[in-house]
Amino acid sequence: MDRILITGGAGFIGSHLCESLLDNGADLVCVDNYFSGYKDNIREFSLHPYFEMIRHDIIHPLFLEVDKIYHLACPASPIHYKYNAIKTVKTNVLGTINMLGLAKRVKAPILLASSSEVYGDSKVHPQTESYWGNVNPIGIRSCYDEGKRVAETLMMDYHRQNKVDVKIVRIFNTYGPRMAINDGRVVNNFIVQALKGVPLTVYGDGSQTRSFCYVSDLIQVLIKMMETKNFNGPVNLGNPAELPILDLAKKVLNLTKSSSKIIHKPLPPDDPVRRCPDISLAKEKLGWTPKISLEEGLQKTITYFKEKLSLK
Repeated sequence: MDRILITGGAGFIGSHLCESLLDNGADLVCVDNYFSGYKDNIREFSLHPYFEMIRHDIIHPLFLEVDKIYHLACPASPIHYKYNAIKTVKTNVLGTINMLGLAKRVKAPILLASSSEVYGDSKVHPQTESYWGNVNPIGIRSCYDEGKRVAETLMMDYHRQNKVDVKIVRIFNTYGPRMAINDGRVVNNFIVQALKGVPLTVYGDGSQTRSFCYVSDLIQVLIKMMETKNFNGPVNLGNPAELPILDLAKKVLNLTKSSSKIIHKPLPPDDPVRRCPDISLAKEKLGWTPKISLEEGLQKTITYFKEKLSLK
């Protein structure tokens, strides 16, 4: 039985990964400082005989004996990561150094949850792993964007210098149950606003695009990546179905049968205009393509938020 460490395990993606690995018979150690993770996300696992929770901030070293490490810890929502930008950088840099040090000591493979944000406001479309990105190093988002880029640098340096078995995944927009109500990302923003009957906030004219991957598809490929030998990545993980934000807002209104209006606000600085993954490498190396359609995934997410908001 593998003893697996998940940093950020009480977060949105982390908690789904916990659930899947426990179902597959893992002995799990979940680490989170609860800055953007929630105890409610992992409460149902608390009595599981092979689940252990440690409240810890990974900018400080952690001494454990584990067989595999999924390094997911870092707030992924702009509201959270801009709240304390220096702490975000520390999490990405010091936290990654600490986890790589642990991986080196115990000889465990380590998977880094990097982000499509490493591409910045991309000049290449769709984005391929060979593209080096277009990131503003002094912008208000750079704590996260550049933080993830440095985390990737550290992963490859530990691999080359210390022979650590590293795996880098670049995660594109992911959504589903257990997203925080107030985390500011577009899918839950729209769903919560529609369910509450308040106007849906679209930034800019809504022509900017994103692609949305349902969380169960992502979890499946994270585990697949960890189990794949002789492949370090980076590899794009996301759904290549591209959609303008305004169309997403209209889709949410239709699925929720909400009478909310759509209002427009100025586009935030450094907000990418187009974002869509080229997943050819994931298909080739991991045999993976996402299966859940946007409509199906949105319906599941709407059901979750209805319960969360205590709406019938």
